[in-house]
Amino acid sequence: MHTIMAGYVERGEIPGAVTLVARRGDVHVDAVGSLALGGAAPMARDSIFRISSMTKPVTAVAAMILVEECKLRLDEPADDLLPELVNRRVLVRLESELDDTVPAKRAITLRDLLTSRMGFGIVMRAPGSTPIQRATDALALGQGAPNPMVCPPPDEWMRRFGTLPLMHQPGEQWMYNTSLDVLGVLIARASGMSLPDFLSERVFEPLGMFDTAFFVPKNKQHRFTTAYIPDPATGTLSLFDGPTDGQWSSPPSFPAGAAGLVSTVDDLLALGEMMLGHGARGAMRILSRPTVELMTNDHLTAEQKPPWGSQGSYFATHGWGFGMSVVTQTSDYFGTVGTFGWDGGLGTSWYCDPREGMVRILMTQAMWTSPAGTRVSADFATTVYQAVDD
Repeated sequence: MHTIMAGYVERGEIPGAVTLVARRGDVHVDAVGSLALGGAAPMARDSIFRISSMTKPVTAVAAMILVEECKLRLDEPADDLLPELVNRRVLVRLESELDDTVPAKRAITLRDLLTSRMGFGIVMRAPGSTPIQRATDALALGQGAPNPMVCPPPDEWMRRFGTLPLMHQPGEQWMYNTSLDVLGVLIARASGMSLPDFLSERVFEPLGMFDTAFFVPKNKQHRFTTAYIPDPATGTLSLFDGPTDGQWSSPPSFPAGAAGLVSTVDDLLALGEMMLGHGARGAMRILSRPTVELMTNDHLTAEQKPPWGSQGSYFATHGWGFGMSVVTQTSDYFGTVGTFGWDGGLGTSWYCDPREGMVRILMTQAMWTSPAGTRVSADFATTVYQAVDD
């Protein structure tokens, strides 16, 4: 694994990486490369990364804490706490003008938000290709690469979102990303706390995830990596976000439940150990075993799964639980059946394999250029499973 990962650094494909594999009490961590291009400090075990969409499983955990406390219910309409969602309209077609709509057949529920079936999400087409994409961009709702300072505060974000029609009827189609941002607002309103405060008090502090937050304070910015965008044709890296003056160097206006967090490998290991521990890590219980089992089952029907990935292959072997994917058929080194987790489009990956008792984490600072993933993430997964020796 070290040789393979170091090769990506030597070829200039990534500035650095931190890998972690934990299996039945044995933990292996390796750091290669540097925090940034151009002779920056070396990468270390405690380096901090933007984990983007790996925020989604964390937000789902927070929501299920509130379900267990009977403050939220999976199948009740979210209208009481999210009145902006009342009386939804739905586009006749994805390409329709915004006034070409029909009434929603039912209200949006918490289960819809957790399973990304609320009927609204990122459109996997060229930017600005449809009227709804153009309207979403004009309202600064953050439907592209994570940019925490671009979006308005949560209440204003919800007000703007409530002016748009849905793209599909609630519950009928998996669509990526937006539902977890809506869920973050719902968690704040249901708990009476901001999303950052609720996550800190109920998830991060109990699990010892002290480097996980929605921004990096000045006293930690020397450990914060610089993020890059690879050119799709040449692979040349260009700056996306810096550690001291970028989007994550101060508290965001909109703490995005879909993609806003930063973290380290050890913090994410704590999250993984809690999930593999059926909701508990050591003496600290966050969720019950039945709740974790519910979260990590596939909740999508064949009709709800989109043609996603290379030739629509992703959902042929994966499903979707609450805020994360679930392996439903072993076909490669994604993991054994039942493996759950997710990736971050800014270059990170977190998966838990219950059958192997294993957590695997990859942290890089080079953005993915395709939903199909990257060679470095595929090679990391391969080297993880080739190391299993029993």
